[in-house]
Amino acid sequence: MKLGGFLRHGGRWLFPLVLVAVMLGLWEAGVWFWEFPHYILPAPSEIGAILIEKRALFLRHTGITALEVLIGGLLGIAVGGALGVFLFLSEPFEKAFYPLLITSQNVPVFALAPLLVVWFGYGLASKVVMAAIIVFFPITLAMLNGLKRTDPDLIRLFRTLGASPWQTLWKLRFPAALPALFAGLKLSVIYATIGAVLGEWVGAQGGLGYLMLSANAQLRIAMVFGAIFCLSPIGLALLGLVTWLERRLLPWQQASRDNSSSVEESPPKILGQPPG
Repeated sequence: MKLGGFLRHGGRWLFPLVLVAVMLGLWEAGVWFWEFPHYILPAPSEIGAILIEKRALFLRHTGITALEVLIGGLLGIAVGGALGVFLFLSEPFEKAFYPLLITSQNVPVFALAPLLVVWFGYGLASKVVMAAIIVFFPITLAMLNGLKRTDPDLIRLFRTLGASPWQTLWKLRFPAALPALFAGLKLSVIYATIGAVLGEWVGAQGGLGYLMLSANAQLRIAMVFGAIFCLSPIGLALLGLVTWLERRLLPWQQASRDNSSSVEESPPKILGQPPG
C-alpha cells in the first residue's frame, strides 16, 4: 500500500490515538511535576488503576447508562422523525407548531429533569424520556429540512410519470432526505448520552451519572474521571453504528467521497505525455 493510502486510511485512527497518548503523557507529567493532590487532579495512571480495580462496578453502571441512551435515542428518533414528516405534510400545522418547537429549545433541558423524576420516578423511565427529549429536536429539524430539499426537477419527473403523492414521498423525498437525517442522527447519539447523564444527576438508582455524584461527594475524583472515560465508548459505539448504517443505506455517497479522494491524490497528466 502506498504511503498516501496508508495515511488516508490508517491515519484516520493513528493520528487521534497519538494525540490522546501525548495528552495523557503531558497530564501525567504535569500532575507529577506540580504535585497535585489526588482529590484535586488524579494522574491518568491512578484513573487507570481504579478502572481496573473497580471494573465490575464501572461495567454495571455503564450498562445502565447505555440502556437508557439506547432506548431514549430510539424513542426520540421515532417521535422526531414522525413529527418531521407530519410537519412537512401539513403546512398549516408546521406554521403553527414550528415557532413553538424553536421556542422550546430556549428552556434549559436540565430544568426539566426534576419534573421528569417527579412524573416518572427515579428508575429507568425518567432518564429514557430525558434522552428522548434531547434527541427529538435535531431529528425533527433534519427530517423536515431533508424532505424540503428534494430536487424540484425530480419531483416534476415523478409527477409526469403519474406517481401519487405517497409514492413521491416514499420513493423520492425520503431517500433524498437520508443524508440530512444521518447528519442529525450523528448529533443525536451524542446528545442522548448527555440527556441520560443529566437525568441521573438529578435522581437515579444507578448509572454513570449516579456514580459520578456518589464518588464526588466522597472526594474520590479518580472514580469521577473513570466514569467520564466510560461515557466515551457509549457515544463512540453509537456513532460507529450510525456511520455503518449510513454506508449501507447510502453507498453512492461513500463512493462519491472515495472517488473525490482518488482524484485529489492522482497527479495531473500533461497532454502528450507518454504513460508510465
